[in-house]
Amino acid sequence: MKLLNALFVSLLLTNSINVLAAEPLAVAVAANVKFVFDELRDEFKKSTGIEANGMFASSGKINAQIKSGAPFDVFMSADMEFPESLYKEGLAVAPPQVYARGVLVLWTLHPYDMSQGMKVLTNTDVKKIAMANPKLAPYGREAIRALDFYKLRATVEPKLIYGESIGQVNQYIDTRAVEIGFTAKSVVLAPQMQGRGKWLEVPKDSYRPIDQGIVILKHGAETNADSAKRFMEFMTSPKARTILEKFGYILP
Repeated sequence: MKLLNALFVSLLLTNSINVLAAEPLAVAVAANVKFVFDELRDEFKKSTGIEANGMFASSGKINAQIKSGAPFDVFMSADMEFPESLYKEGLAVAPPQVYARGVLVLWTLHPYDMSQGMKVLTNTDVKKIAMANPKLAPYGREAIRALDFYKLRATVEPKLIYGESIGQVNQYIDTRAVEIGFTAKSVVLAPQMQGRGKWLEVPKDSYRPIDQGIVILKHGAETNADSAKRFMEFMTSPKARTILEKFGYILP
């Protein structure tokens, strides 16, 4: 009888371990990576059998949520500054690694002559220009830098509409709530957006490189360490790099 009880307890413990091992990975994802993450998640599961669930917001908002105790395992930021600050505060277990460099674009659903480059923003029929909040979103921060580079900020500032994230900016543009906006190249290259409107790359010498960092968070290291480590390894794999490159990211 004692032997049967011991076997029963052992079986329960084994099942509990298996359930814990199957726990999905909780990944906090910068909004510019939303469309890309769908393919990364699917390929990661195919390669490892591990589920990865994404939560999407601006990097600044995610950063604040993590500091407030949000139970994320991995953070895919749109920059290096937010994940570096988490590491310095002991909320990430290692310094962030660059997984991709983002590209800033102007996107519109209106029939503007995009060969004008950034000067298209000064057209009189452009009434509203969307960009992500520079305080929360690295793409918004670099959009402001590009406007300053071309000395256009003072001219177009009355037209600027700030979204909480790239995701909200995309909604503004896609619903024609604004005439044009700054977004990520990964958005306009997404299959869901193919053939919608026109876009142009903002010249890369007008803003700082958008190096995007990934970190394993303290929560992930404590509760889902193996899955988090495997996801980090996957993000440097040829399969992940091929997906990132397809969406217009520059690879490290």
